[in-house]
Amino acid sequence: MNWNSPNVNRYGETISLKIPGYGLLHDMTDRILNAINHSEDTEDTSLDVLIVGAGGGHEIVTLGSKHDNWTFTGIDPSEPMLKIAESRINQAELGDRVSLIKGTVDKLPLEKRYDGATCMLVLHFVKGMQHKLELLRGISARLKPGAPLLLASLNGEPQTQQFATQMQAWETHMLDNGITQEEWERFAASIGQESDPISAEDVAMLLQEAGFTHTSRYFGSYLIEGYFCFKSADTME
Repeated sequence: MNWNSPNVNRYGETISLKIPGYGLLHDMTDRILNAINHSEDTEDTSLDVLIVGAGGGHEIVTLGSKHDNWTFTGIDPSEPMLKIAESRINQAELGDRVSLIKGTVDKLPLEKRYDGATCMLVLHFVKGMQHKLELLRGISARLKPGAPLLLASLNGEPQTQQFATQMQAWETHMLDNGITQEEWERFAASIGQESDPISAEDVAMLLQEAGFTHTSRYFGSYLIEGYFCFKSADTME
């Protein structure tokens, strides 16, 4: 889709109808990040979190509403999506803890290091393995050693029967939840054109090449998968 079109409002209205467990993905992301940050021996400490693909504001509102001492830098190249995020953030009265930036990760200063990062439903829109790797390396370079990355993306190999079966089941879910046949057909046609899904194995490989370790899957919904991993303390920069 054109992320700079005024029609991006439609994305926020329909994404939870398209992805089963969309709200659960964000709730689980919060709980995983909180579990990493919190142990039985310590109270919830402050975190400075980088939100990659912050347009829409769902991650920031979910995390920020539950943790008064967490701060956020959200970055997204789409101005319309950032305006939606800004509106939601202000409605949630989180504006004093959030900085929104129009742009891409590579434009962020390297001097600033974050305690953690999220990259929700972004990677499959980045075309080509090299560009995906550059994004992940850019995130890694802006994290403190040992900091977590929580990532969700549409994964799979479109030419396989397994992918086709998942898509067939996913179609019935969307249609049963009010997505029109025309919208479904647009979504299905966009895969491989506007998006570039790769296998879960390739995602794990890219994370390792980008300097992340101990990758673990924590969410699955048809072709959408969520992972968390940690920046290696040995990453060369």
